[in-house]
Amino acid sequence: MKKEENNKFSKIINWLYLKIFKINDTPQKIALGLGLGVFAGIFPGTGPAASLFLAFIFRVNRASALIGSLLTNTWVSVVTFLLAIKLGAVMFGLKWQDIQNNGASLIKNFSWIKLFKFSSLEVILPVLASYLIISFCLGVLVYLVSLAVILKVRGANKKEA
Repeated sequence: MKKEENNKFSKIINWLYLKIFKINDTPQKIALGLGLGVFAGIFPGTGPAASLFLAFIFRVNRASALIGSLLTNTWVSVVTFLLAIKLGAVMFGLKWQDIQNNGASLIKNFSWIKLFKFSSLEVILPVLASYLIISFCLGVLVYLVSLAVILKVRGANKKEA
């Protein structure tokens, strides 16, 4: 069973290598596409469509933006959600437990009228503001790391050729 899992993992890594490092575009455009994709994949309510739109607007690589979005869209949701609640509570001077409980209540007893009441904004604003910060920071981090890796891999490939 472990050998089969390792084989699947190596296939995924090989696919990523081929899709990202072999893209015929500048390293900056590829890395920025990945960063924008990660940003769109983490920020709630956005995802692959938003990453393609951002890539089009900023004229960066759309394939890498889509890959970045797909890699982060659902996989990191639980971690970023908890981080967003806690960071939002700190930013707005609230208790994170109150935000979590009010958010659960809002979801359980959902109505469009309740969504736009001030009490709901005490849940939505801290979480969205912190998601914006988390998405931006992780997008920048992915841009910087992927740019360094792409430049290194392409430099190594040029030396071999």
